[in-house]
Amino acid sequence: MSGPIPFSKRRYFPAILGLGSCAGAVLLVELLVYVELLNRFIIPPPSDVVAAFPRVILEEHVLSRFMLTAGEALAASVLVTIFGVAGGVLLYQFNLLRLATETWVAAIAAAPLVLMYPLYLVIFGRNATTIVMMGFTAGLAPIILKTLEGLAGTRRVLINVGRSFNLTPSQQFWKILFPAALPTIFVGMRLGLIFALINIVGVEYLINFGGLGQLINELAERFDIAGTYAAICFVIVVSIIVFMLTERLERWLRPAG
Repeated sequence: MSGPIPFSKRRYFPAILGLGSCAGAVLLVELLVYVELLNRFIIPPPSDVVAAFPRVILEEHVLSRFMLTAGEALAASVLVTIFGVAGGVLLYQFNLLRLATETWVAAIAAAPLVLMYPLYLVIFGRNATTIVMMGFTAGLAPIILKTLEGLAGTRRVLINVGRSFNLTPSQQFWKILFPAALPTIFVGMRLGLIFALINIVGVEYLINFGGLGQLINELAERFDIAGTYAAICFVIVVSIIVFMLTERLERWLRPAG
C-alpha cells in the first residue's frame, strides 16, 4: 500500500513555489529600499507600487489602455503565427530558397527592429496599425526559424513509415511532419510573442500613442515612479495572458502530450 504523496510531488506545488519566490523577492526589495541599499527614487518600495494601483486604475483609465495593448498583442500574435509558420514551411519545401534566405532571416531575428519605427510611421501613420506591424515584424523571424528547425528535425524513420503507407505529400505533412514539429514550433511562437510584445510596448512608449506603453511614458515624465512600476505590472499581466493562451492552444493541438 502506497503512502501519502509528498507535498513536493503534488500538482500545485510548482505554482505555490513560484508565488512564494515572487513574494520573497518583493519582501527582499522592500527591505533593501527600507535600509537604503536601493535608491527609492529609482526603485520604489513595493508597498508604494501596490498603493498606486487604485490611483492608476481610477485616474489613468488603465483598463481601457490594458485592453488596447492586449488587443494589439493578440493581433500581432495571430499575424506572426500564420505568416511565421507558413514562412518556415516554405523554406522547408524549397531548399534553394532556404539556402538563399535563412541567414538573412537569422540576422533579422538578432537586429534591433524597434529602431525602424520612423519608417513604419511614414508608411502606416501614427496609429495602432503601426504598433501591430512593428510587433509582427519583430516576432516573425523566430517563428520562421523554429518552424524550419522542427520540420527539418523530423526523424527519418517517421518519414519512411509514411512513405511505406503510400501517403501523399499533403498527408505526409499533416500526419507526420507537422505533428512532429509542433513542440519546436511552439518554442518559436513563445520567442516570437516575447519579441512582439516588447516591441509593441516599446513603440507605444516611443511614439506616445496607444495603451500601456503610452501610460508608462506619461507617468515617467511626471516622475510618478510608483505609478510607472504599477503600469509595468499591467504589461506583465498582458504577457501572462498571451502565454496562457499559447499553452492552451498547444494542449488543444497536442492532447496526448
